Amino acid sequence: METAPNPDAAVIWLHGLGADGHDFEPIVPELVPEGTRAWRFVFPHAPVRPVTINSGMRMRAWYDIVGLDRRAAEDVVGFKDSEHQVQQLIAREVTRGIGADRIVLAGFSQGGAVSLYTAPRLEQKLAGVMALSCYLPRESTFVAERHRANDSTPIFMAHGQADGTVPMMLGMRSREYLEAHGYSVEWHEYPMPHAVCAEEVADIRQFLFRVLP
Repeated sequence: METAPNPDAAVIWLHGLGADGHDFEPIVPELVPEGTRAWRFVFPHAPVRPVTINSGMRMRAWYDIVGLDRRAAEDVVGFKDSEHQVQQLIAREVTRGIGADRIVLAGFSQGGAVSLYTAPRLEQKLAGVMALSCYLPRESTFVAERHRANDSTPIFMAHGQADGTVPMMLGMRSREYLEAHGYSVEWHEYPMPHAVCAEEVADIRQFLFRVLP
């Protein structure tokens, strides 16, 4: 979706488990009032795959989930595949004339986890990262695999205080981990479940307008 002709920035937004790329399309007019910015929003579809935690049902997922316990095995191949997809999407925007430093990588829930996984490992500097109702996966390989390009890239994290799907404590621990490793994290929490609310949309708008001037 393009908010005006000849966009000069892009937001790549990854959906959550079981949803698809159309999930956040309706939010675009709320984020970018008509005539204010020329941006491209890219809403990719995750591949369809069996998800262990959902009894092996096939659905759109960026990676498999074995369990919500952080000590559960993580889908290393799934994360690397999703990272590669994101890299391809960034490369496509660059070929269209939008530099990586004018791209925000965003995601909700599973998509947010992929965003937090991918951004520190990228060799290209991004304009910002937006991670909604999610957590930082693969901490065990984070230090060895991180790249310096996005050490100073602003990170927007938001979570619902009543989130019963991805408990807010997971998001808070991830924020603390990132801050301990030198990242600048803007944290927001809202009285909501595993969702997005109007106040959050307003905060997202302010973040995007700030990192994509």
